[in-house]
Amino acid sequence: MQSTQKPTHVRYLILLMLFIVTTINYADRATIAIAGSSLQKDLGIDAVTLGYIFSAFGWAYVAGQIPGGWLLDRFGSKKIYALSIFTWSLFTVLQGYVGEFGMSTAVVALFMLRFLVGLAEAPSFPGNARIVAAWFPTAERGTASAIFNSAQYFATVLFAPLMGWIVYSFGWQHVFIVMGVIGIIFSGIWLKVIYSPRQHPLINEAEFKHIADNGGMVDMDQDKGKGKKGDGPKWDYIRQLLTNRMMLGVYLGQYCINGITYFFLTWFPVYLVQERGMTILKAGFIASLPAICGFIGGVLGGVISDYLLRKGHSLTFARKAPIIAGLLVSSSIVACNYVDVEWMVVGFMALAFFGKGVGALGWAVVSDTSPKQIAGLSGGLFNTFGNIASITTPIVIGYIISSTGSFKWALVFVGCNALVAVFSYLVIVGPIKRVVLKEPPANGTEAPGKLSQAHS
Repeated sequence: MQSTQKPTHVRYLILLMLFIVTTINYADRATIAIAGSSLQKDLGIDAVTLGYIFSAFGWAYVAGQIPGGWLLDRFGSKKIYALSIFTWSLFTVLQGYVGEFGMSTAVVALFMLRFLVGLAEAPSFPGNARIVAAWFPTAERGTASAIFNSAQYFATVLFAPLMGWIVYSFGWQHVFIVMGVIGIIFSGIWLKVIYSPRQHPLINEAEFKHIADNGGMVDMDQDKGKGKKGDGPKWDYIRQLLTNRMMLGVYLGQYCINGITYFFLTWFPVYLVQERGMTILKAGFIASLPAICGFIGGVLGGVISDYLLRKGHSLTFARKAPIIAGLLVSSSIVACNYVDVEWMVVGFMALAFFGKGVGALGWAVVSDTSPKQIAGLSGGLFNTFGNIASITTPIVIGYIISSTGSFKWALVFVGCNALVAVFSYLVIVGPIKRVVLKEPPANGTEAPGKLSQAHS
């Protein structure tokens, strides 16, 4: 560790890496949405089948959350995350070759590869939350979490027009190959740049002290994977989290927020093409406009939250105020059912995505509340509940479209998700505090099993 008077700012380099990897992560999730209409034509599949293919990612992503969080806590963020990036990118590349099979085989192969992408991506967001908890003081954590989370919108801004152009010019197969190769290259860069705060070659003592003295869990990944006794979390901790009212409210809120996210990641481009009559090239560009607003809202939500915290407001108020206000705004998506002018449709979608961005502070809440022993597992459990929506949302919307012949009730469904999330944070969550877990009995004693306010 270098020793200089002026603090370094290595944590911002780490945040940049989280932003880039999350951009790639969400772009790889969205490939199937951009390719969706062309896939339907080439493979001859209906809306319900496409809904199930969209959901394949979610089944595995949800199933992999707790094992992924455990691996992060056991072996550390650097190695597990790098493996995750490489494998999901490889499976993305392989999706570009499913068209070489017969129609029925291609559908099964595509479902299985989407499933494997979901499994490989499972450690990503718990890994993000662990790295932010280790590298950032409490008063900077809302902004840091909002920035990496806002990469989901930036992915659409940057890659939706590019992917739309690739599909239009070269065919849907090439979208998967191009995006997968980008991820494979980045997995090597990740290994060169990411370290824990204590081990990073570029950090100096002043920055390390600033992080450590202000709530950063700087030693979270020390000596991970070296066979130390007690490595990895104890499974009774899961039971304790699942019986905590605050955490259950946070989980329900994240499920509903992700319901909105997965409409945009799966059916939104199809909505623009089939309901609004746009070409896939135009839809790719149009899809980027709400995403720009989501990106702005996502960063703004974190900045507002940390500003409120610095001004002396409680952690509970500082996190809840942007979440509740943003999600109320996002319910405006239902207004698209009552307008026909194209720019107004896009305008309401943009407003809804902006509000969802402001309200998407769940990962900051996880960094504030996760017990220090199981930051990865806690993030994995949070993401398990949240991403059940990645399974249910595409399927429910597929059935709604199939039975009604339009997207009108699908948009009502998405808007209701926002209102349920507001209810959860207003009524169920209560005060936001760091969870302190009961330890197993040792020498006839137990650690107290209460909640304590997050250190800031």
